[in-house]
Amino acid sequence: MTGPELRVDLNALAANIAVARARVAPAQLMLVVKDDAYGHGLAPIVTRAAAEGVTWFGAFDVREALATRAAVGHDARIFSWLTVGPDQIAAALAAEIDLGVGDAGFLEQIASVARSAGATARVHLKIDTGLHRNGIRPEEWDAILARAASFSAEGLVRVVGVWSHIAEASDAEDDAARAVFDVAIAAAETAGFALEVRHLSASAASFARPEFRYDLARVGAFCYGIRPAGGPGQDELGIRPVAALAATVTRVGDYAVTLGVGSLHGLPSTLATRASVHVSGHRQEILHVSETHTTLAPWEGAVVGAEVWVFGPDGTSATDLAEEIDTVGEEILVRISPLVERTYRGR
Repeated sequence: MTGPELRVDLNALAANIAVARARVAPAQLMLVVKDDAYGHGLAPIVTRAAAEGVTWFGAFDVREALATRAAVGHDARIFSWLTVGPDQIAAALAAEIDLGVGDAGFLEQIASVARSAGATARVHLKIDTGLHRNGIRPEEWDAILARAASFSAEGLVRVVGVWSHIAEASDAEDDAARAVFDVAIAAAETAGFALEVRHLSASAASFARPEFRYDLARVGAFCYGIRPAGGPGQDELGIRPVAALAATVTRVGDYAVTLGVGSLHGLPSTLATRASVHVSGHRQEILHVSETHTTLAPWEGAVVGAEVWVFGPDGTSATDLAEEIDTVGEEILVRISPLVERTYRGR
């Protein structure tokens, strides 16, 4: 190994997917693949997931949705929710991507592009249940339904779903959000839309609260074995990390051991003096993170060329590091730079 490697265990991914599917059943699982499949590498992840029987994928933007379509073919359903311009809408319609619609203007754009293309867009209308992360305000919901119905009559759109995000901050707040969601669903059905899917929950609520699963559960982090910061552990959830970051010892000194991985590879510099990694059964403090190197407190037996797991199978997880700098495991993983080679087991 000449540089740091992110080693991705696709067998672990398959095992986590099996756990998630069993947990959310009878709802279907949507594997969320935003941010290059949480930094794991999109194509190998979605290819293995499709082989395991996953038929729904959630892509943040059309670029990722198109890459997912190229990898898995046309049997899968792919959902993309970032508001985009006419060119990307046209590309999405050509690739049969389901589009999340969170505002009136985007619905108008989709209908306009569909009219020009002679196509019918599959859309999921998003109700703002209180998180204010995009979404149609409840007081505007009936007007959007009426507009969508007119576009549907023209054959320009087909409303196949209603969806939203929740904060997952407290049961009380999530219950209030679910009540708003249920009202929006009822209104959509009263307006005549035959909904195929209703989806509200992400990883945490999908695992913990059956009433939030509806027809489709959007699970990202847990399928990659990323436990929540301050939440239940991997064993309790039944998942294990899919990715491990390995680096090589490049220098051994009296007061520090240097690894060939740094902030340009994606390690947050704020880990210095606040976090540690497991080495030879002991925790070694991270002393400093420079652009290309990281120094650890020294340990007996350290030799140049030895491999060290920055996070991985020895017990230090991405979330362990994240908790020390008040963030989440997802951030540690999505920061890993393209400079870091991805290698795959189980292809």
